[in-house]
Amino acid sequence: MYLLGYDIGSSSVKASLVNADTGKCVATAFYPKSEAPIISKKTGWAEQDPAMWWGNLKLATDDILDQVRRKASLQSKTFTVKDIQAIGISYQMHGLVCVDKDMNVLRPSIIWCDSRAVPYGQKAFDTLGKNYCLPNLLNSPGNFTAAKLAWVKENEPDLYSRIWKVMLPGDYIAMRLTGSVCTTVSGLSEGIFWDFKKNSPSKELLDFFGFEETILAPTKPTFGVQGTVSREAAEYLGLTEGTPVTYRAGDQPNNALSLNVFNPGEIASTAGTSGVVYGVIGQVNYDPLSRVNTFAHVNHTAADPRLGVLLCINGTGILNSWIRRNVAPEGISYADMNEVAAEIPIGSDGVSILPFGNGAERMLENKDTGCSIHGVNFNRHDKRHLIRAAQEGIVFSFQYGIEIMEAMGLKVDKIHAGLANMFQSKIFRDTLAGVSGATIELYDTDGSVGAAKGAGIGAGIYKDNREAFATLERLEVIIPDHEAEYREAYERWKSNL
Repeated sequence: MYLLGYDIGSSSVKASLVNADTGKCVATAFYPKSEAPIISKKTGWAEQDPAMWWGNLKLATDDILDQVRRKASLQSKTFTVKDIQAIGISYQMHGLVCVDKDMNVLRPSIIWCDSRAVPYGQKAFDTLGKNYCLPNLLNSPGNFTAAKLAWVKENEPDLYSRIWKVMLPGDYIAMRLTGSVCTTVSGLSEGIFWDFKKNSPSKELLDFFGFEETILAPTKPTFGVQGTVSREAAEYLGLTEGTPVTYRAGDQPNNALSLNVFNPGEIASTAGTSGVVYGVIGQVNYDPLSRVNTFAHVNHTAADPRLGVLLCINGTGILNSWIRRNVAPEGISYADMNEVAAEIPIGSDGVSILPFGNGAERMLENKDTGCSIHGVNFNRHDKRHLIRAAQEGIVFSFQYGIEIMEAMGLKVDKIHAGLANMFQSKIFRDTLAGVSGATIELYDTDGSVGAAKGAGIGAGIYKDNREAFATLERLEVIIPDHEAEYREAYERWKSNL
């Protein structure tokens, strides 16, 4: 018995097949092999053709099915697609897909990193007021899906008049798989359509933008049958007609699920080009300055709230790569950079770097401060100090955001992360543990594997998340150490903000 998971990213589409009995991934593939193109007709615009996601999903599906059949043949076993019992979907958050009554896509998707809708979200926030937006929506409408739709309404009115339903990228993939349209409360909350006080779509927001509520897809539970694979999709993908789609979630809630983060106080983190800290709280709450985002987590219900508080920092791995290109010795690897940085003591001998050189940071109330270096002494400091200070500065920005989350009632004792990107650096891990006081647990997992296990929960194959992730492999545990030294360095770093 197998579970199929898809992860629809802006760079690629990944598919993984998981053995439901062992919990192990038996095949995985992603397409395209080079980064997927993003259409940018104007500065700040970012669009992708949803048909490209669907085409890459087919390639990834063909690949994993071929892999598992070849493995079965070598072991004198059999595999058929009927052995796949459920399908789960993870997807890039905040995108906008518009379809007509025949489910035809009307325009390229405006994806998460497109910034054209900022003025529309700000106008909604100013007009509706923070006393409505924050307690009810838990966020400023910002640059999220609702604001993107407002841009389409004003700038493409003829196209807008033909829209039957709007959806998120994962909703689109589910539509192509099943032939039916639905979304989730978690999805509507990430689009800033959901009113948490009324437990329904926000009439106030819809009325402000002039949207009919019927433009939204009906909701289905995050875990549960959301449709079944249609005959057309089964023939296209080589799957079995009737296979249920039983889970979908945005990439950050799904990453938390992949790391078995479900309950209040649990934290998931990633540190790629940008960095994310995602914590779960058990009460409806928000940051009064809207420096972090709050969405319905995968297991949220009105009766038993589970909200994901999302801190996103733009200047994370991108700073480390900039240091590699422009500061470190030419040709050096990241592993060698870590060794060089380890020659310098905690606190980088007084050098501090603010890593905010990748655009405006929501955590800083949308200020674009740029990256800055502080405390350099020309007689004492060299490349090694800058290399270490860059990693410490990235971690300290995480800690600054964690303190915002703690003020919302999130107690941070343990951080779950995959052993990938900057979490491969011992300096990065030790600094985060030391400055936060939290134990860090590193795991072997990814988004498509998490989506497959989410499907297992939704299909009732696993009774709960504990059973689904019982085989999650913990690779390493980092215990906080040298906390006083890290805190001193952090306070010095913070004084430069």
